[in-house]
Amino acid sequence: MASSRKVAVVEGGEEMAVAYWKANLRLITILLGIWAFVSYVAGYLMAGMLSGINLGQVPLSFWIVQQGAIITFVVLIFVYAVVMDRYDQRFNVHE
Repeated sequence: MASSRKVAVVEGGEEMAVAYWKANLRLITILLGIWAFVSYVAGYLMAGMLSGINLGQVPLSFWIVQQGAIITFVVLIFVYAVVMDRYDQRFNVHE
């Protein structure tokens, strides 16, 4: 029985596959770094500095932790999808 699992095929050989994987890992590292900065640095470590700034009646640090990190994560998911589509075209990747 044949497997119905899809596998990405990188045309251009092993060097292209390695370059594609490195580009993917670099993108993931950058995006997770941005998310960690927004979640932890801006939300927790800079909470004292940002608590003096209000967004409505709520301190900015609270808003970043409660809403900003989640919104940032969702935006980064869309950024990842768009950039990976471009990488798929650039590296000629097919499913």
